[in-house]
Amino acid sequence: MTTVPYQKPGVPEAHGLSVAECEATAWTVTPEGHHAGAAAINAVLAVALGTRLPLLLYATPGVERLQEGAYALVARNRRRLPGDIPYCRRYPDECSNDASPV
Repeated sequence: MTTVPYQKPGVPEAHGLSVAECEATAWTVTPEGHHAGAAAINAVLAVALGTRLPLLLYATPGVERLQEGAYALVARNRRRLPGDIPYCRRYPDECSNDASPV
């Protein structure tokens, strides 16, 4: 698993995404395709934990809807949550002048 900051110029386009899509939700790109929101988080958890359990849980009837709702709530409020220093603020030389320091 490799994580890449979408704020770094060219990263979204290299993965078939737009900056707007990356600003809106988390993404996981796998050989099988692109996964957004809670599906992306479950894919990352499955790799990190070395088990398909998060994917199986997500596929359980009703769970996808609950997880996507919870993800949407967190996404709407992410700027209020404590977190890391934005990529472009931490590595300004790697971002273009017009890159958003999100």
